Amino acid sequence: MKILVIGGGGREHALCWKLVQSPLVSQLVCCPGNPGIAQIATCIDGDALQIAQAIKADFVVVGPEIPLAQGVVDKLREVGIPAFGPTQAGAQLEASKIFCKELLQGAGIPTGDFETFTDAESARAYLQDRDADAPIVIKADGLAAGKGVVVAQSSQEAIDAVDEMSQIAKANANILVEECLVGEEVSLLALTDGDNIVPLVAAQDHKRVFDGDLGPNTGGMGCYSPVPVFTDALLQETLETILKPTVAALKAKGIAYSGVLYAGLMLTESGPKVLEYNCRFGDPETQVVLPRMTSDLLPLLLACSGVGETKLRDVPCEWTNDAAVCVVMAAHNYPGEPRRGDAISGLDEAEKTGALVFHAGTSERDGQIVTSGGRVLGVSALGEDFQAARETAYAAVEKIAFDGTHFRRDIGWRAMKN
Repeated sequence: MKILVIGGGGREHALCWKLVQSPLVSQLVCCPGNPGIAQIATCIDGDALQIAQAIKADFVVVGPEIPLAQGVVDKLREVGIPAFGPTQAGAQLEASKIFCKELLQGAGIPTGDFETFTDAESARAYLQDRDADAPIVIKADGLAAGKGVVVAQSSQEAIDAVDEMSQIAKANANILVEECLVGEEVSLLALTDGDNIVPLVAAQDHKRVFDGDLGPNTGGMGCYSPVPVFTDALLQETLETILKPTVAALKAKGIAYSGVLYAGLMLTESGPKVLEYNCRFGDPETQVVLPRMTSDLLPLLLACSGVGETKLRDVPCEWTNDAAVCVVMAAHNYPGEPRRGDAISGLDEAEKTGALVFHAGTSERDGQIVTSGGRVLGVSALGEDFQAARETAYAAVEKIAFDGTHFRRDIGWRAMKN
């Protein structure tokens, strides 16, 4: 099969890395791709729909949330090209946090209490005298690349956050004010064909920019899998009380949701609750989940999309017991506006350690790989336990250099503690 992957970040590098291992893949193309992906696939920049038609793609895998929210799956299907990912209607689950929260509330799915506002002024007025409720969570309604959330410790901080969220999502002034749930946060990605659900292994992301979970939120500074506190019993509870009811609630709205159903969960004292949903593979969660998958990914994606006669429930989905750790190497000033164009050295030496180096924000200039985004690289490693995986990942990180780089040195600390 001729497969097209849409996207050019670390998630798409991990997807390409896994897909190219499939005996079903005869040609792998990525749009736009990146220098790391270019080592294993043909990278073509341009309009994804036109490229899919030009290369006569047999199947398209959509990585990022923006093209999903813009309806690329609908457009591909209109021209007869099957694609993995939800339709534009289904992608509202991530594209609008308010749509998501109202769906959860209407279906009785466990989540935090919330209020919604259509403008910043009314949100500020609501927050004026709410110090007693702090901490409180402020969210931008639309897509914000993982940065549209502030956990405010006072009403003034919350008011300031409203202005910040308004700037992040300029095209969508809606603001969500939400109860701050307490517990351990877990990312659970699942595959669904609109009826059946296949949970993948859980991961735990590190959102804060500095060690010790300090500093502002980012798109993710690293992650690990498995998550020791997320037991089989909690997985089953999540499946029955959260994932299945979500698919049913979407279907009740006339949305046949297929693709990745990615639940950001908080493990509270009263059980798992939904923080938010994403409609695609997580980044950097994908960089630890896929290395742990021992079965072929492509048949799962095809079954989700209704390609072929094999049903999703009948496709193997198997895992290694090894632990996986991913350390994100970020550019100078991230999560603010990152500096670009710094030369990167040591990539070949890093891979000789046995680690996987996924390119997230890189480009090529005069034959040299340089930084071109906030999260530059995701360095992943497997090991028989977390200690072994961490040692390999950090040994690889130490081989890589570029000006201004920063990374957390405590990825996986909760797993080590447990």
